[in-house]
Amino acid sequence: MAVHFRRDLTIRQLRALGAVHTMGSVTAAARSLNLTQPAVTLQLRNLEALAGLPLIQRTGDGMRLTDAGREVMALSERIEAALVDCEQTLDMIAGRSGGRVSIAAVSTAKYFVPFAIAAFSKLHPKINIVLKVGNREDIRQALRGYDLDIAIMGQPPPDVPVEKRLLGEHPHVIIAAADHWLAKDSGLAVVDLTYETFIMRERGSGTRMLMEQFFQASDLQPKIGMEMDSNETIKQSVIAGLGIAFISLHTVASELADGRLVILDVAGLPIMRQWHAVRRSDKMLLPPAQAMLEFLAEEGHRYLPSAQFLRPERTVRFTGL
Repeated sequence: MAVHFRRDLTIRQLRALGAVHTMGSVTAAARSLNLTQPAVTLQLRNLEALAGLPLIQRTGDGMRLTDAGREVMALSERIEAALVDCEQTLDMIAGRSGGRVSIAAVSTAKYFVPFAIAAFSKLHPKINIVLKVGNREDIRQALRGYDLDIAIMGQPPPDVPVEKRLLGEHPHVIIAAADHWLAKDSGLAVVDLTYETFIMRERGSGTRMLMEQFFQASDLQPKIGMEMDSNETIKQSVIAGLGIAFISLHTVASELADGRLVILDVAGLPIMRQWHAVRRSDKMLLPPAQAMLEFLAEEGHRYLPSAQFLRPERTVRFTGL
């Protein structure tokens, strides 16, 4: 009997039993279910046949559950509760009442991505957003999997099929402490930096690779003083006078504004890369993630730090990384 009960039990049978229990009669139960009385009676008979026991008995006060009926009724209530939970979860996944978006951003993007996420969250407060920050190789590796919805980066790995949405331009400059001896010079050539000590990002960083390409084009080798995996540490080291640094303008807007850092006026700089919101083209985005992608494509540029410190006539655009 048990095998047939598990295999052949239906939601319609359980709901017929529940309606009779609640309404007290088959006639009233049929009305509440928008079914005919014979249809409800048939569902009850089939359910009792599967249970192998009577589930309802007639009394002077109407139809009442037997002990077996109460046990099946408890099962029905658990199933209905599970269905409600599942429905709510599906609504959340679909973005109708919430959902989850997984975003990864290269470390340089942490200076604007949280502000974009905050703006999106005001529009969609029930959507939960998970943000992971790492270097270029970390994010490229994450993009090779299918758990990640959106990556904020320059260029994605060439071996992954992707869709890119442009967010805006990403300038790179050389910075120095405000009292650096070259701070007030204009029209510097790369060769003028030959004896300067550079504080650099770690290997695998997009900024590090862009700097190396910049110097290779001039057949010069920069003098490396320290290697760090944090833009914040690099900025503080430059402010302290430990060296100069090739860095994303978006990481130093605040320090430039308050005069703690300056941009050295070097020929060929700034180099312009581009920010993109990237997703795997073979991964289906659920509505919450799709909404975030559209928001970034349309509004993401608003949260990029100001480029007011640049000299537009000296800007170089570079899309190789």
